[in-house]
Amino acid sequence: MRPQDILLPVAAGLCCKPGGFHIDPVRPVERAVITHGHSDHARAGHGAVLATQETLDMMRLRYGDNFAGSTQAVRYGEEVRLGDIKVKFHPAGHVLGSAQIAVSCKDLCIVASGDYKDARDPTCTPFELVPCDVFITEATFGLPVFRHGDAADEVKKLLASVALFPERAHLVGAYSLGKAQRVIALLREAGYDPPIYLHGAMEKITRYYESRGIALGELRPVRVMKKAELAGTITLAPPTATSDIWTRRFPDPVTAFASGWMRVRARARQRGVELPLVISDHADWDGLTATIGATGAGEVWVTHGQEDALVHWCKSKGLAARPLDLVGYGDEEETEVVLDGEEGGA
Repeated sequence: MRPQDILLPVAAGLCCKPGGFHIDPVRPVERAVITHGHSDHARAGHGAVLATQETLDMMRLRYGDNFAGSTQAVRYGEEVRLGDIKVKFHPAGHVLGSAQIAVSCKDLCIVASGDYKDARDPTCTPFELVPCDVFITEATFGLPVFRHGDAADEVKKLLASVALFPERAHLVGAYSLGKAQRVIALLREAGYDPPIYLHGAMEKITRYYESRGIALGELRPVRVMKKAELAGTITLAPPTATSDIWTRRFPDPVTAFASGWMRVRARARQRGVELPLVISDHADWDGLTATIGATGAGEVWVTHGQEDALVHWCKSKGLAARPLDLVGYGDEEETEVVLDGEEGGA
């Protein structure tokens, strides 16, 4: 059996015809297997959805109780049979509940990694290496320029700025699912104990993280605070909010942005970011190449991101490689939209 007999890119996404399902489909399908809760991977309207409990809960928080016809929670390491296909979920280390999907038939195993990172993250289960014949990798940061370094060092930069400018508020742009909670957890690990303030769009998901046993310290909604009270504080908000009139509520705010894209200085300047923080929830170039090599896969399929560079690297190492050219996935940090009412009365 050939890999393309098991998984095939189609308009809706990756399709497994023998199993009767799609992985992270970009349009409604009869049965969807979802890697994680970011909106470019987890969409509403499918007939049936298989995902981790955390991903199902995220979808429910965002889309309401009727986001799918039916749901099935799958634990890490649990094997599910769909038609002639065995499906197993493994931690992806991207955000809470994120999973790689191992798809096996007879003696062939394909791993669809979704989005993943191999760096430490106190808010989610660490990435698990899964040996396979074919590895489907993302390439969001698939260029050698993207080497993210230690996120803890970036948090130290933030705390140094807070100490240097006690009269100013620090406003950190971070995606509301995964990145915001990781930044908060890293701040706590660095010894920062004061309350951390949240934009209204952050509240539900951050409280959900806490309900899953992730300690984030004292958190407060920023909407209840007066401007003068926010001097010397740290507030987390979606990236789009940090360039909005919403920022006028803060005293002389220092605008920060936690993202792997902040490795590119021109991108930080373009966004008007005063304090770029290179903190990513995706694998960097070294993480991507190390993971590909460690899987033992002889064939690599590359999707959303810098596909060409990673395909070239794979071929230079003697691996069969090709871009999938799937349409519909993006960088969640760039595309998150704050909906009306998510400011929580701000």
